[in-house]
Amino acid sequence: MSFWKDLPQPIVGLAPMDGVTDAAFRFITSRHGRPDVLFTEFTAVERIVRGHDPDLIDLRYSDIERPVVAQVFGVDPHSFYQIAHIVCELGFDGLDINMGCPAKNVAQGGAGAGLIRTPGLARTILRRTRQGVFDWAAGQRLEAVGLPEAALSAIRRRIRRPAGGPVPPRKAIPVSVKTRLGYDEVIVEDWIRHLLCESPAAISLHGRTLTQQYRGAADWKAIAKAAEIARGSGTLLLGNGDLCSTQAIVERIKESGVNGVLLGRVALGNPWIFTSREAIRNAICTGSALSADPQVSAAQKLAVALEHAQIYEMLRGSKSFQGIRKYLAAYARGFPNASELRQRLVRIDSCSQLESVLAPAACV
Repeated sequence: MSFWKDLPQPIVGLAPMDGVTDAAFRFITSRHGRPDVLFTEFTAVERIVRGHDPDLIDLRYSDIERPVVAQVFGVDPHSFYQIAHIVCELGFDGLDINMGCPAKNVAQGGAGAGLIRTPGLARTILRRTRQGVFDWAAGQRLEAVGLPEAALSAIRRRIRRPAGGPVPPRKAIPVSVKTRLGYDEVIVEDWIRHLLCESPAAISLHGRTLTQQYRGAADWKAIAKAAEIARGSGTLLLGNGDLCSTQAIVERIKESGVNGVLLGRVALGNPWIFTSREAIRNAICTGSALSADPQVSAAQKLAVALEHAQIYEMLRGSKSFQGIRKYLAAYARGFPNASELRQRLVRIDSCSQLESVLAPAACV
């Protein structure tokens, strides 16, 4: 049974974002916001099946995040068959195939949004991924799918085993897709029909083409067309793009008829946006008025910023601390003299420095 079918609708989840939705960010978002579903950053299937350990690190997660979905990208169908075994073995709740990344180094190689130009290959990848999930659930071992020893060793180090008691039975996990309206033009109706032929559990649709990148306004009328096509198919259709407030979320869900939404940039420095998900559902179901976005004190924001930095440092190590800076700057939004505070935050190199910077700001 797919966890997607058990989620309350409309679903309000955290979108996968390259360079953003790492393990620390997802943990903080789960602890303080509790989105209905979360996705990892996208990870290259071909690198993982070769045993590239840094890529496996990107697939770390904690149980507080469940349901948590591993997102992957690539072009080789057999690698997707192999990665399905790996994702299942690592205990994820679902597997999502990225068919929407607009980055030049990804799309020009045919992966991400590049797959929109090769619908036959996209369908083959979906079929091979799902077959890998089914074969793993039927008992096939990692050793049987042609992984090199380097990959097997790296994966074994990261497999989560239950502490005592019997090993839980294997069960198939759902396969989903995240994509865009098209490559250089909107072809969403034909493209969605192609994907629906393979019956993914869910399709998350960003309301722009690849060539738009993140420019211009997301086209929610096109998303609405996709939702209409998917209705009754058994595949959930989620919208994504320009959802900057709870009011915008309600309006977009009502006008498009999607089964839910994925929130992206609005969640940076703002895990509390997800605490409104029940109010959003109630406003849509009953037509009642929606209260304002959650109000969070400066002290609470900065306390969570410090907690985020501490978790990041614990997971990544002090040498990688600079990577937390972009998150910290997002927590400073809405503060008096926010620009000055951000300038200080993007220069810190340790949690101790961060505490010194945050102490006076928390008193504002």
